[in-house]
Amino acid sequence: MKSDLFSSDHMVQPSVAPGMTVQNAKSIKYAVQGEMFARQGAMVAYRGNLQFERKGQGVGGMLKRAVTGEGLPLMTVRGQGEAWFAHEAQNCFIVGIEPGDVFTVNGRNILCFDATLSYEIKTVKGAGISGGGLFNSVFTGHGSLGLICEGNPLVIPVSQQHPVFVDTDAVVGWTAHLRTSLHRSQSFGSMIRGGSGEAVQLKLEGEGHVVVRPSEATPQKPQQH
Repeated sequence: MKSDLFSSDHMVQPSVAPGMTVQNAKSIKYAVQGEMFARQGAMVAYRGNLQFERKGQGVGGMLKRAVTGEGLPLMTVRGQGEAWFAHEAQNCFIVGIEPGDVFTVNGRNILCFDATLSYEIKTVKGAGISGGGLFNSVFTGHGSLGLICEGNPLVIPVSQQHPVFVDTDAVVGWTAHLRTSLHRSQSFGSMIRGGSGEAVQLKLEGEGHVVVRPSEATPQKPQQH
């Protein structure tokens, strides 16, 4: 059979080391030797001796609530083999976290991650329920984190002299040592008169980077259970 479909551009190759790699712009391959975690429903193919265990809202209470107000069901993948993960053809990226690093990320942008990473759910400071209910996951330890994003993300430096203001529906995550608070960009009267509609943003101050998706969040599809 002859076709460009079967060219080396699309053909997967055997893994040379355990862990995750970007298979292409829309998927991540994970060579499993032991255990890892992934978003439920994100596995699109696998080969080898792998078992998939549904974790629901569990895994130590992680992502009990995401920015969307919904929980993110997770699954444990155990065994030895290769698995491919993707979600709604979103772009995929890998973040390597080393000891001493702290990365805060929105639950809707998590695809898969190493079991060696530690994580906990935290309310974003200055953005409680009245500010949209921002609950993000904070990752530490040593390992890789696979992320998804609709489009190519913007990585914006933040400095003491130049804080950054981001739409709460567009933020993907940010690095350690950044302080967060809510910022109101227009008065209520301006909104009534037909203002921009961007009434509240998340303000980030300090030294680090913030990652932003190039669009506001789209309505979430119901999770399949």
